[in-house]
Amino acid sequence: MSRVTHAADPEVMAVRSDEQLDLARLEPWLRANLPNTAGALTLQQFGGGHANLTYLLRFGDTEYVLRRPPLGPIAPTAHDMRREHRVLVRLGDAFPLAPRSYALCTDPDILGVDFHVMERRRGIVIRRELPAGLAGRPELGRRVGEMIVDVLADLHQVDPDSVGLGDLGRPKGFAERQLDGWGRRWHAAKDQAVPDVDRMLRWLEAAVPTPQVTALLHNDYKLDNLMVDPDDPATPVAVLDWDMTTRGDPLMDLGYLLNFWNEAGDDPRWHQVSGMPTNHEGFPTRADVVERYGRRTGLNLDGVAWYHVFGVFKLVVIVQQIYIRFVRGQTHDQRFALYGERVRDLARKGMTLLSA
Repeated sequence: MSRVTHAADPEVMAVRSDEQLDLARLEPWLRANLPNTAGALTLQQFGGGHANLTYLLRFGDTEYVLRRPPLGPIAPTAHDMRREHRVLVRLGDAFPLAPRSYALCTDPDILGVDFHVMERRRGIVIRRELPAGLAGRPELGRRVGEMIVDVLADLHQVDPDSVGLGDLGRPKGFAERQLDGWGRRWHAAKDQAVPDVDRMLRWLEAAVPTPQVTALLHNDYKLDNLMVDPDDPATPVAVLDWDMTTRGDPLMDLGYLLNFWNEAGDDPRWHQVSGMPTNHEGFPTRADVVERYGRRTGLNLDGVAWYHVFGVFKLVVIVQQIYIRFVRGQTHDQRFALYGERVRDLARKGMTLLSA
């Protein structure tokens, strides 16, 4: 008989009351489609994410991770579990940091949405603050920072055709479509006038760059989508959250990462929403990140500012989409109550970059 349990694992918690799964429908599907389901099913929730809902499943000593879209309406191409499953089935041999996905469900009678079940990797996820063992160790901070850049560069070196993903997405006109799509999402989700966001959008539209190469993009790459070894945080264990993976201009990934890369001296309000603890001693600066990525990939990064600003704009839209779900009562997660102000903080960040 299925039951919900509590564990000491700091990454998991009891399932939120409004994010429960229908175990009566789910459990038979799991037992029919997963390789090892001996023992009673227990269910918990990973509490760190802000969009897709992620759950820990246990059958005896065997663990799996279930991923599904968030509650409420979602954009047509967002939170794509079919895409994530396909990518994770095919990518692992060429990029071992991609966990394996075991099964995809597209039957709406089970949970009402697509979901997939994947391998669980064990490690820690560094979010806004450094773990105790990393703080005050500048040499380790440098190694962690370089690792973040190197993992992204390694992903961009994977030949999509070699892993059966050569038909993923539409790389021609990718930047233009991204800008158009995120612009439309902004107008659909906003509930407040934020003139600086509209100025950012106009600036981006006036100068869309031509890509140098086509690569496999993660499309949401940042530190809290990396899992690392707790004994050596400079050793990666997994890259997480592949539901927006596509082919396109790899500098889109780099620009998004730069948006999250904090430095000492940055406006502290930026850290509230685009916060990676890279402002600590030892971590590379954003200029160092650009230089290392360029050296690893051979790409010309003279025009990287456009991608950085686009990364800020994309995050503005993501934060606003989360906030509007909270405003409309589609989620009751109180972390999102202040996201309206976070949107304005990010808008100011974008204008700072434009005036640099």
